[in-house]
Amino acid sequence: MNTAGTIDRPLTHDPKKQAPMKPSTSEPAGSATEDVTTTGANDSRQNRTREMQLIPEALARAHMHERLHEAERERLAVRLATARRMQRRAERASLRARRALAMAVMQ
Repeated sequence: MNTAGTIDRPLTHDPKKQAPMKPSTSEPAGSATEDVTTTGANDSRQNRTREMQLIPEALARAHMHERLHEAERERLAVRLATARRMQRRAERASLRARRALAMAVMQ
């Protein structure tokens, strides 16, 4: 029995005794797509790699930008609360002064 081996189970594991690889006859010559290792593909792959390496930096920059805005909003809110508290205090002092003046005039 002289059966040929398959890719998974070759007749021999010695590469010198195996049949040389031949192009497929079912596929016309030159029908395969171009090799992807052209310069443009390498450049785009390199750019993509560079962009992907810069993603954490961009995320950190965006995060810090957001934190700075959040801190500024917090400072503004604290300033506004302080201003309102001082305004209420001033209004109460004004009312006390009016009452004191009214009491002085009445006597």
